[in-house]
Amino acid sequence: MTDRAGTDDLDAAVVERVRASFARQGAMGTFGAELVAVTAGQVAIALPIEPRLSQQNGFLHAGVAVAVLDSACGYAALTLMPAESEVLSVEFKVNLLAPASGDRLVAEGEVVRAGRTLTVCRGDAYAEHEAERVHVATMLATMVRRRAG
Repeated sequence: MTDRAGTDDLDAAVVERVRASFARQGAMGTFGAELVAVTAGQVAIALPIEPRLSQQNGFLHAGVAVAVLDSACGYAALTLMPAESEVLSVEFKVNLLAPASGDRLVAEGEVVRAGRTLTVCRGDAYAEHEAERVHVATMLATMVRRRAG
């Protein structure tokens, strides 16, 4: 997935539902995260790597990276769910592959298998600095569909 506002293969109502839900997330707003791509079964979220989001050694805090990956996977799942749906994480496993430093983190979520109730997703996070892109984390996540409201 590339950094684009790609929405070409998705109904505009689905894109708007994802964007509206993302806008309600206080955590993503606090981190300064931005929804950069929404396509069927795939979502990318980027955030600036800043000192206020760092751990004690100056790297992006792993908890921030995991939260953004979780959101990318959840929204990827939501793109394939019926209109009256909301999504919640029920399980995930993360491997931290390298410390995240640079200009920004890009978390890419993708649906592996969408079921009626549970959706399995994978997510990958990359730290970017100029033209360099380092794979810093990978996630396998299970999302549950619930009726909105």
